[in-house]
This record gives sequence, structure tokens and C-alpha cells, in this order.
Amino acid sequence: MTVTCGIDWAGDHHDVALVDHEGTLSARTRITDDLNGLHQLRDLLSAHSNTANTPIPLAIETSRGLPVACLRATGRLVYAINPMAAARYRDRHAVTRRKPDHLDAIVLANILRTHQAPHRHLPEDSELARAIAIMARAQQDAVRDRTQAGNKLRSHLREYFPGFLAAFQHNHEGISSSAAHTVLAVAPTPEQATKLTRTQLRSLLKRASRPWAVRPSPFSGNSMPPAPASMTSPKRRRSLPTQKASRHSPGPHRSPGRPANTSRSWPAGSRTSVWPRSATPGPSPA
Repeated sequence: MTVTCGIDWAGDHHDVALVDHEGTLSARTRITDDLNGLHQLRDLLSAHSNTANTPIPLAIETSRGLPVACLRATGRLVYAINPMAAARYRDRHAVTRRKPDHLDAIVLANILRTHQAPHRHLPEDSELARAIAIMARAQQDAVRDRTQAGNKLRSHLREYFPGFLAAFQHNHEGISSSAAHTVLAVAPTPEQATKLTRTQLRSLLKRASRPWAVRPSPFSGNSMPPAPASMTSPKRRRSLPTQKASRHSPGPHRSPGRPANTSRSWPAGSRTSVWPRSATPGPSPA
């Protein structure tokens, strides 16, 4: 007998419903969002022929949270159903506007019973993939929060300070720019804005565009750190190694027949002959 499970999640509790292959409600319960609730869910699934070879698929309207993470860690098939898609399925079971929690759990279980193929279960991601997903979700939430805060600020400014919106309407970032935030922090009302002079406005805009220009230098006064020793100490010239001439090997500018002078040496790679100028052999007569 094929059994499917639906979970209607909430903040502190979750409603669970199990239906069989005919759509009959097999079990229904409510669990808490903690370790005891997860143990209760595990016992409920085990009581309805849930094994490692034939795990019971679960449907839930989110892809995050404690229940989803724990169920995925055990290797179960978890289907994240879009809430808008679940709302369309809900009209088949009830036409009233009331939205009981246990009905949503039954609807999710029936979605897997009748339309499991079009939906895709959550993949078995690695630790790195899950970390990237968390960071991407956090960045998306931050952008959404910034947009929402900007819309609220624009709505309030339109009520009592429309001139501020007109002043920054040509900026590509609008009131979300650093210049708008700097000016609004100094003059949040029209009365305070009318008291600003051109010099003050120029200084505020300069501070917003170049915040590093108004910061005190960390090396001002006598706080300049000393230069490293490698920059102040004079460079030492490396002495070239010396090499003695061999008695049997011919030296530079010396014919093979002349004996080597072992009392003299020359730097390696030097072009200067070890022989005195008077003793340097000349060209041999023809």
C-alpha cells in the first residue's frame, strides 16, 4: 500500500497527515518544532510501513527549516511544493475561505498521491552547495528588505518632503544613494533643509562620494610606524667566489702548452687574464 505524507509547517508546530493510495486519511497529528516533535514524526512514519527501501514521500511548502533539514539528512524524499500551486489544489477539497491547518496537510499528501511525477524532490546536495544556497538566500532577503525599506521611505517623503524626492530624481540610485542618506541624516525636515548653505551641501555631497577624504589619517603626527629594516639598511654587495686555475686546464688567453700559474686566481666569469701584460703571449709567428 502506497502512503504519502503532507506537512503543513508553522512557527512553533506542524500538522502532519498521511493518506493511502485511495485518498483515505490514515493518520493525522500535530508535532512541535523541536527534537521531540521529530521523534514523533519518525515513529508515525515507521508505523505506516516506512523502510529504507520504500521511504514515504513527504510534501511541504518550504525548502528550509528544521524539519526539512532533518528529513533530508535521513535520506527521505522531500518535495517542496509551491504555496501558489498548493492553493490551486486546495480548491478541489474545499470551496470555503476557511483554511484549517489539517486540511492543508491533507492537500499536500494528495498532491504526491495524484501528481507526484510533475514535482521534483529536493536533491542530495553537498555541504558546499547548501552553504552557497544559504548565502544566496540571505543576499536575496537583504535585497528584498532594502527595496521594501526604500519604498516605505519614498512613501513617507512624498507626504511631507516632496522636494527631497525632486532633488534626487536624476540620480540613478535615487534616494537609495549614499548622498541622499547623508543629506537626509543632516536635514530630515524641510525647515532644516532650507537652512543649509551651498558650502554645507557641497561638503555633504563630497563626504558622501568620498568618505575616505574626511577620515583622519592613522599615520598623522608621530604615529608613523618605523620603516622596516630591509628598507633602511644598506645593501651589501655579494662577493664573487674565486677559482684557482688548474695546472692541466688552459686558462683564458693562454695557449695549451704554457704551464698554469697557480699563485694567481681570478673571479669566476671575469674576462681579465691572470697573466701579466708582459707575460701575455702574443700571436704565434707564421
